[in-house]
Amino acid sequence: MALSRRGLDQTGGVRYLTIVRHCKASSVEPGSSDYDRPLNKRGRDQAARLRQLASDQGALGRFGPTTALVSSSARTQETFRLAFDGTGFALHRHFSDLIYNGLRNVSPGDLIDDLSAIDPVTSSLLVVAHNPTVFELVAELATRLPEELRHGNYPLGGAFVFELPEDRPVELARYEMVASYVPD
Repeated sequence: MALSRRGLDQTGGVRYLTIVRHCKASSVEPGSSDYDRPLNKRGRDQAARLRQLASDQGALGRFGPTTALVSSSARTQETFRLAFDGTGFALHRHFSDLIYNGLRNVSPGDLIDDLSAIDPVTSSLLVVAHNPTVFELVAELATRLPEELRHGNYPLGGAFVFELPEDRPVELARYEMVASYVPD
């Protein structure tokens, strides 16, 4: 569901930051780690829905093309691969161990620091990461939280889009949220 139907062109003085929580993952199996958890059937279905939205220029696709920062965990990489890889929405991608919450507490500032290191300042940005960091980041960036986030629960596969000035690197600042998509 979109908050706004503006769909501004990237030549109009803006670019976008899309923040996605990974899709639903399987439970940790005995002898495996949280880092290695793959998506389950529901997660793969959510990713397929995100792919439809990312490929649709009337939906999420209108906010690309992006440079993506993806946590290096299995579930975030699989979310990216199934939802965005090979679409016109995600042109470049970078995997990062630094934004995986299982190794340390990752703050919104940590995520922005890693994102700004790859920010070309010429295209939109995409982050695929984990809760609670994605929720905390959205809460710090949003001028107004949408209803689906007001209780502190970031939906699995949820994509929230912010409008950024096209001539400045991304930073911890307030931005207008212009769209949101929740795949189920």
